[in-house]
Amino acid sequence: MLGLAAGLLAAAAVALLLDWYGPSGAPPAAGQRRRWAPHPAPGAAAAGLLWVVQVSDIHISRFWDPKRAPDFEKFCSETIDIIQPALVLATGDLTDAKTRDRLGSEQVEEEWKTYQSILKRSRVMEKTKWIDIKGNHDSFNIPHLDSVQNYYRKYSAWHKDGSFHYIHTTSFGNYSFICVDATLSPGPKRPYNFFGILNTNQMAELSLMATESLHSNHTIWFGHYPTSTIISPAPGIRTLMSSATAYLCGHLHTLGGLMPVLHSQHHGGTLELELGDWMDNRRYRLLAFDHDLLSFADLNFEEWPVVLITNPKSFLYSSSTHEPLVKILHSTHIRILAFSPSVIVSVKVYIDRVHLGNAHQVSGPLYVLKWSPQNYSEGYHHIDVTVQDASGRIGTRGHIFAMEENLSLRFDFWPSVILLTDHYVLARVLFGLIVLIQITLLVVFRYLQKPVLKGMNQCLWVLENHFPLNFLLFICVLTIEKPGLLTLTSYSLHVFSKTNTFYYSILVLNLYTVLGPWFVGELIDGQWGACFSFGVFVGGSFLQGSMTFVVGILQMLFFNLPLMAYLCWCLFLRCRGHSFRSHIRHVRRLTAVLVHLAMALLLAWQVYSCYFLQRTYGTLAFFLSPMRMWLVALTSALIYKTWTLKSSELRTYIVEMKNCQSS
Repeated sequence: MLGLAAGLLAAAAVALLLDWYGPSGAPPAAGQRRRWAPHPAPGAAAAGLLWVVQVSDIHISRFWDPKRAPDFEKFCSETIDIIQPALVLATGDLTDAKTRDRLGSEQVEEEWKTYQSILKRSRVMEKTKWIDIKGNHDSFNIPHLDSVQNYYRKYSAWHKDGSFHYIHTTSFGNYSFICVDATLSPGPKRPYNFFGILNTNQMAELSLMATESLHSNHTIWFGHYPTSTIISPAPGIRTLMSSATAYLCGHLHTLGGLMPVLHSQHHGGTLELELGDWMDNRRYRLLAFDHDLLSFADLNFEEWPVVLITNPKSFLYSSSTHEPLVKILHSTHIRILAFSPSVIVSVKVYIDRVHLGNAHQVSGPLYVLKWSPQNYSEGYHHIDVTVQDASGRIGTRGHIFAMEENLSLRFDFWPSVILLTDHYVLARVLFGLIVLIQITLLVVFRYLQKPVLKGMNQCLWVLENHFPLNFLLFICVLTIEKPGLLTLTSYSLHVFSKTNTFYYSILVLNLYTVLGPWFVGELIDGQWGACFSFGVFVGGSFLQGSMTFVVGILQMLFFNLPLMAYLCWCLFLRCRGHSFRSHIRHVRRLTAVLVHLAMALLLAWQVYSCYFLQRTYGTLAFFLSPMRMWLVALTSALIYKTWTLKSSELRTYIVEMKNCQSS
């Protein structure tokens, strides 16, 4: 019955998660729909078209990947020449700003000069409107916006700090582009500016821009950080951009290749489209408005031909709140944008695997093919386009389209979790729970008179030979089927909590992990600051906790908790009458060696974090780091204490153990 109840609860939780994280591509309820005029609809004329390019996370580096800058220059000179966008959005991390060993971070003027020289040599700013904004790397180690280290002001194309509203005017209407600048000021060194922060004044400015943009045909918001990594006061950044058709961002770099596509949709219908990085993957995006229908394609550098189907548009990426989807049903032609360095020789169109015909060129990159949308007015349909150029290169593009309003498609679950979860809130909750669980266990066992010893003798070998069972969360899972295992863990915690040296050391360690400071040092060159779990103080400013909570979770899971489990195991063996040497012989040799090796590796990780701290924030931070260098010393002392503790201090627990064994 217990298993069935747990299964039902798990199923309900999964259903709720899928409902929350799988926003539909279908239109919203009738009361929310905006009434759109069906005309002018997409036809054979080269009208009503606007296309834009986005590139992100360029990371021009002085030390790494010598092809990165030349490839980017080729992109600016050749790719932009071929596509000829009306606008280019470079959404942050223009430079790498890391030291040669990749541990430290600083603004490198040479990288900025390289970036600016590429823009000038390629003359890209004469060919298109180039808007480049800051990312977190462009804000490393900057004490304030007026600092001479703020090279963005000197070497970028846009020059201006802060959020802004740019209106692009065409013959068929205005299009608003609103930048969300959530970079930190002051900007600490890595890693504590992974999350962006917006204050109340910045939110008020963005709200005003959102109101101004309501007069435009469409509004596109763009920034460096995904909304899931932006800390913002109520009503929240997603609510503020709810009138936007899409939010374009970068920052996550496809998560090391694990998530090559990071797209989702807010519950209000706004698309959130994270773009893979230029740095390693050479990605860029082509985005187009065709009669106010939004389409886009995420592309790889130097892969030609480039193909984008603008009508009929993808159903998954549709929102009747923001787009006149009715125009698809009234359109007369399928419309395709095709680009290549060579002449396009054929554009073949297939719907539901049936060859509909070859599209013909109207003007520039626009190719059209007459169709009857009424033939596809029911259910889902799949359109595929194959483009071939004179050099024999072939490009393909396809998607699902539909015209019924009662249909629904969902975005993939994990991309939606990554983009729609407020990760700083989740990190705060998890960190608090982990600390609370460990402190509660310590305090509860401290004031319990005696542990329940029933069934211990049958399970003593488990605790000796299976160290992971000391890991308390793992024990809780097994408790339902094997209550004796809980008894063993209860006993080891009983001994641990009643021994003042260990109890107070671990209790204070966990309280200090919450209250800090973890270290004091130059978080920005020339400016001292202190890092706590709940945030960073630097340059007279307080930056809310975000990445600090993530670091805190890692600290708890990969050091504080394992250290407590290891000390419990050692004390248990001492109560069994073992010394450091004898337990190797009496306990399984391989098990004992692996346990000590695991703890040694965790301690080595802690030592490495001290080295990272020194390389990042300086030598004084290395010495003034209670949660790093001081903790290494404390850990070594506690481990030494477990094996040198006098038997008289453990006499009570040894007697309990012997009584248990004799019974």
